Amino acid sequence: MAEITAALVKELRERSGVGMMDCKKALAENNGDLQASIDWLRAKGLSKAAKKADRVAAEGLVAVAARAEGAGETAAAIEFNAETDFVARNDLFQTAAKAFAEVALGHDGPEAVNAATLPSGKTVQDEVTNLIATIGENMQLRRAQRLSVSQGVVASYVHNAVAPSLGRIGVLVALEGEGDQSQLRELGRKIAMHVAATAPLSLNTDDLDPAAIERERAVLIEKAKEEGRPENMIEKIVDGQIAKFQKDVVLSKQPFVMNPDQTIEQLVADTAKSLGSANLKLTGFVRMALGEGVEKVDGPDFAAEVASMTKG
Repeated sequence: MAEITAALVKELRERSGVGMMDCKKALAENNGDLQASIDWLRAKGLSKAAKKADRVAAEGLVAVAARAEGAGETAAAIEFNAETDFVARNDLFQTAAKAFAEVALGHDGPEAVNAATLPSGKTVQDEVTNLIATIGENMQLRRAQRLSVSQGVVASYVHNAVAPSLGRIGVLVALEGEGDQSQLRELGRKIAMHVAATAPLSLNTDDLDPAAIERERAVLIEKAKEEGRPENMIEKIVDGQIAKFQKDVVLSKQPFVMNPDQTIEQLVADTAKSLGSANLKLTGFVRMALGEGVEKVDGPDFAAEVASMTKG
């Protein structure tokens, strides 16, 4: 059996929000495996912060950039981390984040962006190293993603913006098809605000990671057993819960936060009809939250906040 150290117990406590003794018991039951222990706590109904369990704390900024390419567009989002929020407000740091997002328009993934050359002639990684020496904090360009459409728009939205195109959550939404660009961009921005609020796991049901479904199923089965549900009913109960889980985490099936009577799928179809665009499709999205969305204290209700923006 793995040694259950005080450090391991402390880490599980910080990641799950559960008391020390329950964390120690969870680790003992799961041979010191942190992720299995988190799932065990969820199944027991003990975890206070299940959604925070897989997230990594980090400060810095998410930056977005876009450019037109013929009848289409490319947009990119990057996460540039530092040790403190104070550094994220530094002009040098913000300027670098914007420059790195522009570089990401032509490169896939953080490794390629870090190796890419800036207009100054330095690589992105060299510039990060220079900033570390200048500002005095550890930094890294941690993530980079981009989306492109041959016709249409890639709309963006930045939540908790500290400056144009810079904030704590950056979202890209790709709409492929014909139609008035300004109306398509408005639709894309609304969907991007929705994505910031709901953090979907996939665009369509078929895109949802089977491992995520099976992991959720295992947790729900164990939880049903803990609740004393009849053995012959557990599978049926869990099937219903999995269907709800898929509706909750699949973007196209989610109720639109600005109009819960309409799904995102219906929103796109209705807009396509009004624009006379039979081929309009939502082809992809990126949601990049600083530190993968860790909340060090209880944060705002993004869904309520985004919905409130449309009132009045």
